[in-house]
Amino acid sequence: MTAQLLLVDDEPGLREAVKDYLEASNFNVQVASNASDAWDWMQQNNPDLVISDIMMPQVDGYQFLKQLRDDTRFKTLPVIFLTAKGMTGDRIQGYQAGVDAYLPKPFDPDELVAIVENLLARRAAKTTSSVEEGETPDLAELASQMARIEALLTQKNAITQTSPPFNIDLTPREQSVLNLVAEGLMNKEIARRLDTSVRNVEKYVSRLFSKTGTNSRTELVRFALEHGLAN
Repeated sequence: MTAQLLLVDDEPGLREAVKDYLEASNFNVQVASNASDAWDWMQQNNPDLVISDIMMPQVDGYQFLKQLRDDTRFKTLPVIFLTAKGMTGDRIQGYQAGVDAYLPKPFDPDELVAIVENLLARRAAKTTSSVEEGETPDLAELASQMARIEALLTQKNAITQTSPPFNIDLTPREQSVLNLVAEGLMNKEIARRLDTSVRNVEKYVSRLFSKTGTNSRTELVRFALEHGLAN
């Protein structure tokens, strides 16, 4: 499934150039010229990764990052700082604030794409590993995903449904689990509803990830809603 990126930069020329390059690399890209507009957009949408400039009017990148990290929905959301500031002290401040990567301008767009792909792959691997190995999931990540699913469900009726891009053959039990995941239920609640173990639910969710080509519960719910897979 194509990742949704949010690019925040107050320089129109650079913003559009980076957007075009990322879209040519098969990402969906939403742009915002300032942090306030970006924040407003995020109240109804769930990006998989944020790329933000630091030096912006009114709300700078550090303040925007703090706003994200203080919100349960976005605590673990990957964030890349894209900025002209390249001093060591500035990078340290960014990492201390919780940024995942730091790329000073001017930069090679291929390097930006590589960083984006790496952060998305690491996040997906962490989520999938926790499900497959039955590990206790990161509570902040779980809370973030549940909040993002709740936000998706509030706009369910506004989502335009299309046919899945490939054939998806679900067993009756997988369909039942998918329906409950799409209702925003956690594994323990699904296990109780279906009178099975949490471990079995984790296995079904892992199979759903594999069959739909998704890597997280948020992506799975978004995919199900967009393609009419959940009842």
